[in-house]
Amino acid sequence: MIRLLGVQITDSARIEYALTNIYGIGFKRAKKILSEVKISPEARANTLSEEQLKSLQEYIEKNLKVEGDLREEMRQDIKRLREAGTYRGLRHFHNLPVRGQRTKSNARTKRGKRQTVGSLKKEDAAKMQKPTQSMSK
Repeated sequence: MIRLLGVQITDSARIEYALTNIYGIGFKRAKKILSEVKISPEARANTLSEEQLKSLQEYIEKNLKVEGDLREEMRQDIKRLREAGTYRGLRHFHNLPVRGQRTKSNARTKRGKRQTVGSLKKEDAAKMQKPTQSMSK
């Protein structure tokens, strides 16, 4: 396993796909990085020399925000929106979709498991009231 910017990269994977394991680097950006550093996209991660890995790491550190820095910047952006009281900030705070998606029937990924709201069955309501009566005696 190769370690690049604190992330384990699989040896057998092509380097253009292996770079996508780094947070903040997608497939297109990985291709652009490899063309800038002049490394073949078809090369496997374990076939790269130390100089190639070093140049790859230097280029990414110098020109891109990835991993922890990017996560921290995103966290600060969301915090700023919440403190300003914007609509987007409130949506983040209430854990709802931010970009205008409907929530009446969808948005299960963002909202979580369904929670039943409304009246209880008679048996359930009776069970809920029994412990409170015994406490008042």
